Amino acid sequence: MLNYIWAGMVIFSVISAAFGGNGEALSSAIISSASDAVTLCIRLGGTICLWGGLMEIAEASGLTGAVCRLLSPFLKIVFPKMDMKSKTAKAISMNVTANLLGLGNAATPLGLEAMKRLQEENGKKDRASADMMKFVVMNSAAFHLIPTTVAALRQDYGCKTPFDIMPASWISSAAALLVGLTAAVILIKISESVKWKK
Repeated sequence: MLNYIWAGMVIFSVISAAFGGNGEALSSAIISSASDAVTLCIRLGGTICLWGGLMEIAEASGLTGAVCRLLSPFLKIVFPKMDMKSKTAKAISMNVTANLLGLGNAATPLGLEAMKRLQEENGKKDRASADMMKFVVMNSAAFHLIPTTVAALRQDYGCKTPFDIMPASWISSAAALLVGLTAAVILIKISESVKWKK
């Protein structure tokens, strides 16, 4: 479905540019976007390698275990069936920690690692497990204790007090996380009850 949406947007852009006489601007945008995409892939690839390596170091040093023990009361509520000493729980803990610190670039590879381990534990490989669904919601609507990335962007654009958004960030991210997880749990239970009735 998403492929059709993207194709439709591209076709609409080309037709609009042709009728609006903006063919040159469209060509320039295509070349510029292609260059930006390659740069983004290289930067993201480097970030994934960096944080993937740091994750291995943190696990070998026992840091992931310590973080997991600290976050286990919260994680036990969201993932009641998960073993808090497992590698999966440790990967999720590191992802949550990165999100708490507002480090989106670090949270992405750590989230991919956590999802990979959740898939290994998934009994049905062709569909997401309940834990995978809850983790996606938790990662997408993460609580940001320190909005580092947003503050850095604000500073880049000339803001003299980049961290003055912290109270608003706490309220909005906590509300998003609470609503997202609540909705996920309700929908998962509805789905399971429907399967049971069938």
